[in-house]
Amino acid sequence: MEQMCKLKLFTGSAHVELAKEIAGACGISLAKSSLITFSDGEKSVRIDESVRGCDAFIIQPTCSPSAEYLMEVLIYIDALKRASARSVTAVIPYFGYARQDRKSKARDPITAKLVANLFTVAGADRVLTMDLHARQIQGFFDIPVDNLEANNILAEYFIGLGFRDHKDIVIVSPDNGGITRARNLAVVLNAPLAIIDKRRSCPNEMEVMNVIGDIKGRIAIMTDDIIDTAGTITRGAEALMNMGARSVYASCVHPVLSGPAVERIATSVIKELVVTNTIPLSKQAKALDNIKVLSVGKLFAEAIRRIYEHRSVSALFDLD
Repeated sequence: MEQMCKLKLFTGSAHVELAKEIAGACGISLAKSSLITFSDGEKSVRIDESVRGCDAFIIQPTCSPSAEYLMEVLIYIDALKRASARSVTAVIPYFGYARQDRKSKARDPITAKLVANLFTVAGADRVLTMDLHARQIQGFFDIPVDNLEANNILAEYFIGLGFRDHKDIVIVSPDNGGITRARNLAVVLNAPLAIIDKRRSCPNEMEVMNVIGDIKGRIAIMTDDIIDTAGTITRGAEALMNMGARSVYASCVHPVLSGPAVERIATSVIKELVVTNTIPLSKQAKALDNIKVLSVGKLFAEAIRRIYEHRSVSALFDLD
């Protein structure tokens, strides 16, 4: 405890439950602060204890409402820097706006780069996040970025179900962009890989064209980083069943679950959807029997300890 006395963990309002879990795993309590909302909707932050010379970590996923939570964490960073914190690390379990990482057509913004600039200008010394939608986003920052991976957490759950070295298991990537993630899970589970070839007519809408790989008679595990409206994952699961899969599990790191997602999952052929708690689930999502939530709290706590103690964080990236 004496060694950790200069470590201060703060939380915004986006995911207080996860922040408390991380603090508990670090063996400390959350530092005291107040978030003030004025009548016109503007927000202000008051740091209610000294942070002079301390290493401060502010925990805040920038999930929906993304703009509000993003502004909130930026204000926290500014307040901590002005209060003479030695360093400020933004712990962003879910990094919003990461899907806007390139220009797909003329006059598109690259919003992920804009958000990276905002963290730097606000005064963050480091960013700790999980499963960025695109790895190249790390290069958008002019400060160190540690991008943790939830693959081992998901793999451990499926190993507990007896799916490691199971001859009838196949890991399925819902698109070409997720092949690396699916391959990593397939390596850990010692399972073959399949890929869904899809066409996207417009955002959040897709059509399955073909499945590359042998899925007939197998238990398919679809894996992705984000499930938003759940159109891709539910239609993919239906296509797998129509093409001969025995049953379909699905997993993702960030359960955004916006719009019709909960209803789609509830009425889908997915036997179980395994997610992490980088984003708090709605009451409707929590009520579904086929959603399993795994915690990333201990992994973030270990990363925070290593950053604070100036030890290597790279060991946490190993897929063992």
